[in-house]
Amino acid sequence: MKAVNIVLNVVWLIIWGLWMAIGYALLGLLMFIFIITIPWGIASLRIANYVLWPFGRTTVERRDAGVGSLLGNIIWLVFAGIWLAIGHVIAGIGFCLTIIGIPFGIANFKMVPISLVPLGREIVPVDAPYATR
Repeated sequence: MKAVNIVLNVVWLIIWGLWMAIGYALLGLLMFIFIITIPWGIASLRIANYVLWPFGRTTVERRDAGVGSLLGNIIWLVFAGIWLAIGHVIAGIGFCLTIIGIPFGIANFKMVPISLVPLGREIVPVDAPYATR
């Protein structure tokens, strides 16, 4: 299964992942300009890492996330999250129109939750024992 994940990740990287990762990384670096937006910048860079190589990884909620994450996620959702999620859904539908693109469409759908509410989530390998939290 790891060989399939590697092949899918390489194709994903060439077709879609590199551009998405560059977009998330630029957004993250832009957020480092203002001190108050640094947590969202870190979250955006974490998403860029995930978008770059998504197959074989998933996201789980962190149990130690508190009220700060909740408030940060509400602000993110209003200003960026909804638009990023819509973009992932549209891209996922577009990929699913072809049989070859279905895995990439599913990968886009898999990124909707972290693009909506990135704070209080972590990216883990799928086969890790704590990935089912």
